[in-house]
Amino acid sequence: MDGGIVMIQRAIEPAVGKWSFPSGYVNRGEKIERAVEREVLEECGLETVVARLIGLYSKDHDPVILSVYEVNVTGGVLHSADNETLDVGVFGIDDLPELAFTHDRQIIDEWLNSTSAAQ
Repeated sequence: MDGGIVMIQRAIEPAVGKWSFPSGYVNRGEKIERAVEREVLEECGLETVVARLIGLYSKDHDPVILSVYEVNVTGGVLHSADNETLDVGVFGIDDLPELAFTHDRQIIDEWLNSTSAAQ
């Protein structure tokens, strides 16, 4: 998985059958970083530790705020682990599947730019 992008194939609307990042909501009283690690485990079967914040994203007139993190995998086995996920995969930047949302591409581009700038 080193250098690859872990993505899930969505089993729920919107965008059933298309690929996106593991995602979900923060439970009341839960730290955002723990929610990230929990959602990746629930959807992908991977134990992770948050490495860094990639960015915060929002749309006009939409109360949802996306917080996107890079994680390091520490254990587990990659597999479709819940009913929200049809499949899971690890993709190279030049081998991405059909993405579910336009912001997925924006997030990948910003991650690549931040990774390149850090080197």
